[in-house]
Amino acid sequence: MTAQPLRLPALPDLPVRAHLEHIAGELDAAGAAVLVAPPGTGKTTLVPLALAAAQDGRVLVAEPRRLAARAAAARMAALLGEPVGETVGYAVRGDRKASARTRVEVVTSGLLLRRLAADPELSGVTAVVLDECHERHLDADLLLALLLDARAGLRPDLRVLATSATVATSRLAELLDGPVIEVPGAAFPVEIGYQPPLRGERIEACVARAVRALLAGPGDVLAFLPGAAEIRRTQAALAGVDADVLPLHGRLPAAEQDRALTPGPRKRIVLATAVAESSLTVPGVRAVVDGGLARVPRTDHRRGLAGLVTVRVSAAVADQRAGRAGREGPGRVLRCWPEGELLPRFPEPEIRTADLTRLALALAEWGTPDGSGLAWWDPPPEGPLRAGQEVLRALGALAGDSITERGRRIAALGLHPRLGRALLDGAELVGARTAAEVVARLDDDAVTDSADVDTALRSLRRRGGRWREEARRLERQVCALRRSRPGPGGNERHSRPPGVDESAVRCAPEGRAAALVVALAHPERLARRRPGTEDVYLLAGGTAVELAPGSPLAGQEWLAVAVADRTPGARHGTVRLAAAADRDLAEVAAPALVETAEEVAWERGAVVARQVRRLGAIVLEERRLDGPDPERLRAALLDGLRSEGLGLLHWTPHARSLRDRIATLHRVLGDPWPDVSDEALLADPGRWWSGPLTTARSRADLAKIDAAPILRGLLDPRVAGRLDELAPERIALPSGRRFAVDYSTDPPVLAVKLQELLGVTTTPTIAGGRLPLVLHLLSPAGRPAAVTSDLASFWRTGYPQVRAELRGRYPKHAWPVNPLGEAPGP
Repeated sequence: MTAQPLRLPALPDLPVRAHLEHIAGELDAAGAAVLVAPPGTGKTTLVPLALAAAQDGRVLVAEPRRLAARAAAARMAALLGEPVGETVGYAVRGDRKASARTRVEVVTSGLLLRRLAADPELSGVTAVVLDECHERHLDADLLLALLLDARAGLRPDLRVLATSATVATSRLAELLDGPVIEVPGAAFPVEIGYQPPLRGERIEACVARAVRALLAGPGDVLAFLPGAAEIRRTQAALAGVDADVLPLHGRLPAAEQDRALTPGPRKRIVLATAVAESSLTVPGVRAVVDGGLARVPRTDHRRGLAGLVTVRVSAAVADQRAGRAGREGPGRVLRCWPEGELLPRFPEPEIRTADLTRLALALAEWGTPDGSGLAWWDPPPEGPLRAGQEVLRALGALAGDSITERGRRIAALGLHPRLGRALLDGAELVGARTAAEVVARLDDDAVTDSADVDTALRSLRRRGGRWREEARRLERQVCALRRSRPGPGGNERHSRPPGVDESAVRCAPEGRAAALVVALAHPERLARRRPGTEDVYLLAGGTAVELAPGSPLAGQEWLAVAVADRTPGARHGTVRLAAAADRDLAEVAAPALVETAEEVAWERGAVVARQVRRLGAIVLEERRLDGPDPERLRAALLDGLRSEGLGLLHWTPHARSLRDRIATLHRVLGDPWPDVSDEALLADPGRWWSGPLTTARSRADLAKIDAAPILRGLLDPRVAGRLDELAPERIALPSGRRFAVDYSTDPPVLAVKLQELLGVTTTPTIAGGRLPLVLHLLSPAGRPAAVTSDLASFWRTGYPQVRAELRGRYPKHAWPVNPLGEAPGP
């Protein structure tokens, strides 16, 4: 059935209005295009209406944030003089206002991904508008890749329009294979100033100071802060100002968000997160304070910690924020950083830094587990994508590279796969309501008053509000999934969740139910307190974390950690949210991490053999192991020698000299004289591992083993007899006396009194005459008078000066004018 043509009323005179026909025509001709227009030009609200009027079918507008989706739909509906849900509707997770008459539907990028997975053809949809692509959110990048894949196969007629507030769109236009349409803005001039924080001043205080400085000017003030916690502290710092101070962030109830977006009778100060940067209009603003910070997801794959971190905004984002001040008249901006500070040009794409488990599940559901064959703005990094796939396999969501039925159920929940697993399995083990309440808290990145999950839940239950609505929605959703999964014979019997012991039900009374659900989401974050500490814990994943000062969880033996992060340079990560647990719960919640193994290792100067039961990196119990495998004993002892060096053996002066002599011949003659460095010996212990080494177990045992026989055992029998000939310990001189050679230097040194070499012109050598010794010619007192490796040259050029300096000091010794005419003597 063909939809009725959409008749548009007179649209506001925004810059994009004059280009609407051109935009619709270019998109219709090319099938895909890029629209570049600054914030405030009308691209989010006027363009979708024009596309709906120009073609049949439904237009979907994908927004990166729920708040922006609701606000855009409300604005478009107001332009048509209708309530939301008629011609214009919206859908965000847990909230939808749309009908069969809806022609323009604004949805979040994440929700559109779920629709695309369920219906890759997007039946009934003629065009998709991807708003604010320049923000480079993970869901938006994935959505772009999947829509392009759908256009290349199932839906070549699907029109895709990507909008951006920046002009850096060449790569985007290349992907879409369509034209770039630019609409200039009509912003008023904006005066930009800088007010960096004072020494030791927090960003909230700096922002509050800047707000007060701009408050006397025209219009309302919009201030950007990184998160809800900073907004609350800035509100407190602005107590007593003659204005309404209104927060604006994605976790607020809809009524409070609408209040911040609605002009009032008094001057307003709107304290916003990044939600107000581009796709959302805050009317009445003529002044902007930019805190210069944003909160973005980051994942430390090595330590297994993921969360939100605070970073400096890019130059592109700073320009967008400043532009908010010039929409309704000349504006002013104060930036809370030093003028001239170098900012990154554009935001870092989230796909490069975020946890990719959710993306990996979406790709598997789409049928391209590694993302190959898709056209990416930036492809997912191989390592993080593999890490995400490993998590999915552990959750039972992937079998090999293929999505399982369990994986599809997890994906259908629309949560991060870890939380989807926790909800799905937690509902079976502790009840759907409790599981939904815990997951609703874990899925909310807002900061609560307590780092204890149970305390936070009690507080949320008293307050209700948005969290309660989300918990009830999740409860309904998981119950519906359970009803749709009958067991054999039509019974709704539960098959045991992968990796969870059924006895978890018995170990999760009300006081531990939250901990079990947290552990289902993050089994590798089960943590045990380190002995002798009150607040330092070892995660099953191997990372050390500590509780924040004053945490109510201090002293608990076990924790199920929900949120932990790590400040660069910090010794440990920090626990932000956790629940008290115990060993029984840990073992039944994460049996896949429990293993019993025999361990033979070098520890604190000795080989230790034991049988150890571990939960990941956490030692549960251990006992001494009798009769361990000799090969493992050998390997452990070698580890000790590698870590502490062969100096653990007994090195007599003779052994050290022997090693130096062999090393010298190896350097000069090469094979068959062996390399006897620590590195070479430890790389091939089979050449010398025998005798007492086979029974050694500690530093004390090794210190009794003479190294000299080991070294001699390395020598090829064919050359061993020539060692004293080629590298003699002592050299015989014409005087008849023998002197020790020092092989510890390169080349070796022969130290003798000068008079021992009178009349001698040939420098002594070793290695069959290939290596001259370095002669240290000593004074009668045994101090070096000269150093040479060319004795004949020394007598000609060096000796006269030595004679002049020493003959008066040592008159009883021979200092002939002609040293070559004298016989050697003492």
